Amino acid sequence: MRIGLIGAGRIGTFHATSLSRHRDVGSLIITDVDRDRAHTLADRLGETAAPGVNEIFVWGVDAVVITAATAAHGELIGRAARSGLPVFCEKPIAVDLLGTLEALAEVDAAGTVLQMGFQRRFDEGYATAREVVRSGSLGRLHTVRAMTADQAPPSSLYLPLSGGIYRDCLVHDFDMTRWVTGREVVEVYATGTDAGGPMYREADDVDTAAAVLTLDDGTLATATATRTNGAGYDVRMELAGELDTVAVGLDDRTPITSTEPEGPPPAIKPWTGFLERFAPAYEAELAAFVQVVRGERANPCDGHEALQALRIAEACELSRHKRRPVSLAEIAGAHE
Repeated sequence: MRIGLIGAGRIGTFHATSLSRHRDVGSLIITDVDRDRAHTLADRLGETAAPGVNEIFVWGVDAVVITAATAAHGELIGRAARSGLPVFCEKPIAVDLLGTLEALAEVDAAGTVLQMGFQRRFDEGYATAREVVRSGSLGRLHTVRAMTADQAPPSSLYLPLSGGIYRDCLVHDFDMTRWVTGREVVEVYATGTDAGGPMYREADDVDTAAAVLTLDDGTLATATATRTNGAGYDVRMELAGELDTVAVGLDDRTPITSTEPEGPPPAIKPWTGFLERFAPAYEAELAAFVQVVRGERANPCDGHEALQALRIAEACELSRHKRRPVSLAEIAGAHE
C-alpha cells in the first residue's frame, strides 16, 4: 500500500512515523508547504518527499492522510474524493460549518471513505467507559462531566486560525459525549472568559470555557476546557449513574493534587501534552485506517460523526455570543 501524507508538522510527523513502520504500508509520499521539512522527514524515515500536493495525486497513491493546516482540509478532502481515494483527515473537516457540509457532499457524491481523526475513540479508557455505559452496569446515567485542560496556551498566531476553543479543543469532548453515551445533544448553554490575556480577545476567543449539554434522554453533561493548566495536560471524563460512577483519565499521571490527609500522592510525572497522553490511540486510529483501506473493517469515525461534534461546538459558540440556550435544531447539518 502506498499512502500520500500531506503536512509534515508535529502531528504529521507522528502519523508518518507510525505509518512508515506499519507492515501493510509499503511506502509513503510526504509533502508539505515547507519543502525542507518534508524532505527532512522523508529522509529520516527512508520515504519519498514530493515537491507539492499535485504530485501526491499524479504519482499515484492508494490513500491520503491529511495533516495540513486546517484551512486546506476541505479542498484536499474534495480533491481526494474526486480522485476516488480513501482519506484520513485530522479534525476539523473545514474551517466552518458551510465548508464542512460542502466537503461531506463531495465525499458522499463520490462514495469514497473519509475517516476523521478523533483519536479518543481509540483510547482504552474511553472505550472501556463506553462498554460500561452500554452494559447498563451504571444504571440510569444521569450526569457526565468532561474536561480538557492544556498545560500551556497555543501561540498567538495559531489562535485566530483555530476556530475557537469549542471547535478546536472541546470538540473532542463533544465527540466523546456522543460516542460513550450513545445519545445526542439537543441543547447547550455555554460561556467563557478571556481573562487569560489580550490575544484571546483579539481572536474573539476565550481561554477558559464551560458548557452544559442536555442529552436526548435527559442526561446532563458538563464540558469544560482551559488553555493554561500549569499542573499538566489533564483530560478526563466522569460518568455517574444511579448504581455506580466511573472515571476516564484518572491514573498516576493525572496532574491533580488531593488536599485530603489520606488522599493519593500527586503525580510524579504528569502528562504534558496530547501526543504523549494519547500516543497509543493515535497509532491505533492509523492502524484502523489501513484496515479500512484494505476492506478489513468498517469506518470507525466517518465525516458525518465529525459533523455532529462540530454542530455542538457551533451551538456553544452561538450560545456564548448570544448568552442564551441554543437548541441543536438551530444548527445546520442535523441527521436526516
